[in-house]
Amino acid sequence: MSAGTPFDWASVDVAVPRPSSRLPGVSMAGFRQRVPAPVDIAMVAHPSVTLLVDLSETEGLVYDAHGRRGRGSVVVGLHPGDVRAGGRVGECLQIRLEPVAAAAVFGPSAELSGRVVPLDDVWGPHAGRAEDRLRAAASWDERFAIAADILGRWPGSTRPPVDPEVAHAWWRTLTGRGRVRVEHLAEEVGWSRKRLSARFRSQLGITPKRAARLVRFDHAAHLLAAGHAAAGVATDSGYVDQSHLHREVKAFTGLTPAAVAVAPWLAIDDLAWPASSRVRRPPARTAGVAATP
Repeated sequence: MSAGTPFDWASVDVAVPRPSSRLPGVSMAGFRQRVPAPVDIAMVAHPSVTLLVDLSETEGLVYDAHGRRGRGSVVVGLHPGDVRAGGRVGECLQIRLEPVAAAAVFGPSAELSGRVVPLDDVWGPHAGRAEDRLRAAASWDERFAIAADILGRWPGSTRPPVDPEVAHAWWRTLTGRGRVRVEHLAEEVGWSRKRLSARFRSQLGITPKRAARLVRFDHAAHLLAAGHAAAGVATDSGYVDQSHLHREVKAFTGLTPAAVAVAPWLAIDDLAWPASSRVRRPPARTAGVAATP
């Protein structure tokens, strides 16, 4: 994966939802290019399932995953590998679903893990109707409200939730920035490590250890993008040393830490995903699981 062609985010209007339009475990941002022009950006791995909803009137979104090209709205699973997004995208709605929320909408996420799937393949004819509603909306506020309504009412949202033990383990992994050991998570929920790993993977599509690596990498990538030196990032993110950081960044992106630091996809994060929308809340207390305050 390369760093993509230079892109000026100053030419893009970014919209974020009001608190009333937010759902637990879901964050959204709207992007509009004032003058649609060809875009080619490498996506950086993120600890969420991502929906890119193409709202363009003309050519629209083009994506390339594992050497295969597609067009239109797409679902990007956890750790999909080499993914590029581009084309002449006038408007796009990006929705990030934490794995627990994604499981509620799409069902167990194992089938999406490591994959990039056209939205039509996931939602069938409902995908086109959702796009039409969103495209016809008069404002981004209306679009965010529509998206929240669609996700909240989606048939998959009536499925049984993931095990509270799994939800707790994910929340601890996320808030602990990937530095909580799997055996400690298992002790907290009263399960064996083997059982936790099996249930976590079957419901969220990723093992607890892999999830910790992804969350730790995400934290490190944002520190790099903020201009912090690699040596300090390695220490702050829990890597053994700078070489360890380099190996992990390479494994997740194919890039060096220096290249990740200037990746266009990260440059807009603080604006598109404000800290207030990323506040982590513990799962509800349940038998055998005490939510950490």
